[in-house]
Amino acid sequence: MTQTSENVTWLTQEAYNQLKAELEHLSGPARTEIAVKIAAAREEGDLRENGGYHAAKEEQGKMELRVRQLTQLLEHAKVGEAPADDGVVEPGMVVTIAFDGDESDTLTFLLASREYASADIETYSPQSPLGLGVNGKRTGDDADYELPNGRTASVKILAAKPYAG
Repeated sequence: MTQTSENVTWLTQEAYNQLKAELEHLSGPARTEIAVKIAAAREEGDLRENGGYHAAKEEQGKMELRVRQLTQLLEHAKVGEAPADDGVVEPGMVVTIAFDGDESDTLTFLLASREYASADIETYSPQSPLGLGVNGKRTGDDADYELPNGRTASVKILAAKPYAG
């Protein structure tokens, strides 16, 4: 199966290991813990007015959603491989852009999923409008992306370097 850059999440080995550990916890001990909470709340009687039961069921739903998200993310993860330093914008790259070609109005960000987000640099998802607009472009290229108000903005790619975080 060939993966396209849209469904691949680039992760360091450390980030992959953390997400895998979270998935194992949620799929094992946390699932057992929530089942015990639900069973205990169910024994309290009338389920229609049982706040503990409804809270535990809601918690279970959120946990199962996170399990599905993590499973999908890890299935499509590209682990431990930094992108090539070839000036092509792709997930795992630190990108510097100039808005409307004005090189005094720039933004530098990491193109990556939120799971890889870092406190030291702003992170944009490859699926965000800006991410979709710049992904696959080269240093020196112009790119367009759609703003939330429906208008189109233009940026120039000034630099694209692998993230060394």
